[in-house]
Amino acid sequence: MTKPESAVYDYDVVISGAGLAGSAAAILLARRGVRVALLERRSDPEAHKVLCTHSITANAYPVLDELGLVPAVEKAGAVRNKARWYTRWGWIEPRAAPGGPELPYGYNIRRSTLDPLIRSHAAKTPGVDLLLGHRVTGLVREAGRTLGVRASIPQGEREIRARLVVGADGKDSAVAKFAEVPARQYENTRFGYLAQFRDLPLHGGIGHAWFLEPDMAYAFPNDDKVTVIAVLPDKKRLPAFREDLEGSFLEFVRALPEAPPVDSAERITEIIGTVNYPLHSRNPTAPGVAFIGDAALTGDPLWGVGCGWALQSAQWLAEAVASAATGRGDLDRSLVVYARRHRRRLRGHQYLAADYAKARPFNPVERLMFSAAARDASLARHMHLFASRLIGPLRFLNPLAVAKASAVNIKHRGAAAPPAQLSHTGS
Repeated sequence: MTKPESAVYDYDVVISGAGLAGSAAAILLARRGVRVALLERRSDPEAHKVLCTHSITANAYPVLDELGLVPAVEKAGAVRNKARWYTRWGWIEPRAAPGGPELPYGYNIRRSTLDPLIRSHAAKTPGVDLLLGHRVTGLVREAGRTLGVRASIPQGEREIRARLVVGADGKDSAVAKFAEVPARQYENTRFGYLAQFRDLPLHGGIGHAWFLEPDMAYAFPNDDKVTVIAVLPDKKRLPAFREDLEGSFLEFVRALPEAPPVDSAERITEIIGTVNYPLHSRNPTAPGVAFIGDAALTGDPLWGVGCGWALQSAQWLAEAVASAATGRGDLDRSLVVYARRHRRRLRGHQYLAADYAKARPFNPVERLMFSAAARDASLARHMHLFASRLIGPLRFLNPLAVAKASAVNIKHRGAAAPPAQLSHTGS
């Protein structure tokens, strides 16, 4: 039951976490007339997330556009994230159809550039109070419903009441902990390390990803002529990396097909990473609470979807709850609308990612689609839409696409092998 309107609130919404998801949600809610307290535990306005793919998939371009940030990120040097993907059947290289529109794109931009930019944008938005140095230490709760937060500040502790509390505070969300909303975890049997290099040429000047089955790697060109290189090997390789991180990292990169020339580039960061990064998801709402970004769902970092889903979930929440958050509707029903949309749009992607995080080779359907995409331009474009999270698994694996992939591979086998050998030729 929604809290009676006789209650006194300091704000309509309080958001814990002024990163990508929290700042976007604050802007979009405030533009809809919502009074927002945007809390950030760190006091530095330039603070940013470090362990990240530094890439925004194309599904989030409309959110950047609504935020009014497209000109700003391009001025900051963001790189439109075109990419090619290596497979054992060759490279998948999505290109626009002859005479057709440009392929949809997002941006590669370092979080050291992006986070302060969007946080500053939020701070300048009427209706948003950016409160730095505010760390959530508990929730204000009555009759099982959350009505605000308690926050530690340099002067002591502060209580902030609001109709809705939003956890935008990452995969280890303090809001989720205090609201007693558990996360479901999925084991990731890969580990990951990344580093940033300046003046590192890549073929075509675009991003690369390597599907090595089961190992993975990617190289994404970013702002200021910086390229992020990440390696995501099977955990069987972990002992070697623990013994010699730098040597193992560089050896892995040098062995990649069409390897980026890391030895001739300037490495400008340490090699950082994690050996244990499970995927997780939790219910995106509870009474008086909503979760966005990694606080709601953390995907496998090899897919680079975290930034895109952070922006999208912020938009979905703002669209669902803005009216009710100002007292002009039923907040509980609005949260149900948000939760349903979040699950419908992301559950299928997360299911496939959790399965592939087992560090296994491609399954038969994946072999079919990836091999055909390496051989057919239209299927490469179809895969680009899925990799950009512009279509879901059901549309990606629709009967027409699967039939076309089968036809492409049958034609390839017929052209590649003598008739007597057809039955022994792999796909």
